[in-house]
Amino acid sequence: MQQQYCSHHRSPLHFFLCPLLILKAQKEEMDVPRPAFKCFDDDGRPKRSGTVWTASAHILTAVIGSGVLSLAWAIAQLGWIAGPAVMFLFSFVTYYSTTLLSDCYRTGDPVSGKRNYTYMDAVQSILGGFRFKICGLMQFLNLFGTTIGYTIASSISMMAIKRSNCFHESGGKNPCHMSSNPYMIMFGVTEILLSTIKDFDQIWWLSTVAAIMSFTYSSIGLALGIIQVAANGVFKGSLTGISIGAVTQTQKIWRTFQALGDIAFAYSYSVVLIEIQDTVRSPPAESKTMKNATRISIAVTTTFYMLCGCMGYAAFGDAAPGNLLTGFGFYNPFWLLDVANAAIVVHLVGAYQVFAQPIFAFVEKQAAARFPDSDLVSKEFEIRFPGVRSPYKVNVFRTVFRSCFVVLTTVISMLMPFFNDVVGILGALAFWPLTVYFPVEMYIKQRKVERWSMKWVCLQMLSCGCLVVTVVAGVGSVVGVMLDLKVYKPFKTTY
Repeated sequence: MQQQYCSHHRSPLHFFLCPLLILKAQKEEMDVPRPAFKCFDDDGRPKRSGTVWTASAHILTAVIGSGVLSLAWAIAQLGWIAGPAVMFLFSFVTYYSTTLLSDCYRTGDPVSGKRNYTYMDAVQSILGGFRFKICGLMQFLNLFGTTIGYTIASSISMMAIKRSNCFHESGGKNPCHMSSNPYMIMFGVTEILLSTIKDFDQIWWLSTVAAIMSFTYSSIGLALGIIQVAANGVFKGSLTGISIGAVTQTQKIWRTFQALGDIAFAYSYSVVLIEIQDTVRSPPAESKTMKNATRISIAVTTTFYMLCGCMGYAAFGDAAPGNLLTGFGFYNPFWLLDVANAAIVVHLVGAYQVFAQPIFAFVEKQAAARFPDSDLVSKEFEIRFPGVRSPYKVNVFRTVFRSCFVVLTTVISMLMPFFNDVVGILGALAFWPLTVYFPVEMYIKQRKVERWSMKWVCLQMLSCGCLVVTVVAGVGSVVGVMLDLKVYKPFKTTY
């Protein structure tokens, strides 16, 4: 038995995606004997083997994703001065807040205190009460919104493949306008089928595929930007961003605010930091390893984001598309564009389930607790298929609820298919409360920072400043949705 647990290994990329943001993570200790101290950590779980390099890899894989696609548009709104400056500011705030959060992995003593396995565990253990419930609500809103954003992004990518091929076949003469609705429905049907697979997000190879896909389309976007700049022979753009005339002064203001939300979304990974830290071995203290890993990953991420955003802006200037790959700014090489968009679709098909599964788990757990004797809620019905040895187990409530959830997110996506606006709202929703407020408050309580001391005042000023950024980014994104809705006919928009 001990040897079996000693040889237990988890997929190296499992943690960045799989247990993402479950409201109340399972806290049951493993029922294993403790005498074999070489095989187990102080909490009785199999000994962790993560290092600063594996933790850095997890963070990089978690943070680099679809958010990179809107960075060129964001910098185009801010210009060559404010754009990179804001990106550096967000990277600094994210780095600092995650160093605070890393000190909250253990409650009490930083070396021997009780471990917190997830972000929510840390909030409940250190802050508890009302703030724990608010944190859960914010996480679920973020999860729900992200599934909508992924539905929009994947449908636009599928449509971009079709438009790219159409444009190529017509020699650039056909504008190839088409509706995104069929592609959203196609994506929704796929997610309904996948959602019937219990614990789909725990499939070991899922996170590996997602990591490969996200780096693929991000790298292609960067490469295409460099190619376009070389073809232009000049760096486009201006110091102050998109000029008045191309947009009105009011639109300039709202777009600037929305750009803040887009950049914030690209850096949102704090909610999985504790889970990544739970893979790190000790000694040295997990917090020390995690701070080093954060420093490395933030430096690499910021460099990569700066290259993608700035090269995209340099390539297209004020006309930088809202989604670098699907804004149809690149016509050739069209096959490479197709590969990038296909990678986005593959990534988001799995990522949708990863973000939806925590909601599924929470609702189904609540339903089972409230209706323990209901066969519709708790009973598994077996369906046998010819040639298949094991029967397929179906739960009525699980199937109906998950299908309704996917239908709801698909309908909302069809009503508001605005990628940049949705990304801005998601970035604003997650930035202050999840990236700044809760880490700051947990750190203050954990380290017993004295009220009105210099450190306490500085931390509160940081939190208040980020709150202002969240508010203006949220307002800008909501206004963007409202402006789009004025000229949008539900279910009838074509691209």
